[in-house]
Amino acid sequence: MNTRERVAIIFRDVFDDDKLQVKDSTCAADIEDWDSLAQINLLVAMEKEFRIKLNLSEVKDLKNVGDMISVIEKKLAA
Repeated sequence: MNTRERVAIIFRDVFDDDKLQVKDSTCAADIEDWDSLAQINLLVAMEKEFRIKLNLSEVKDLKNVGDMISVIEKKLAA
């Protein structure tokens, strides 16, 4: 399973929606329940799943799912 598939599973779990389609361009405005609490839940779930630690400077610049995947893959490669 690649990073994109794992991220999509996390999104479906956090938003409790098995049919949620997640694309690189997906952003908070695209998902009704994506608020600040959901953002925290997403980030914590990503950290646990990928065994990484995201810092504030990385998180503040995330604009969409594609950005999130890029940061995760960069951390995994380091």
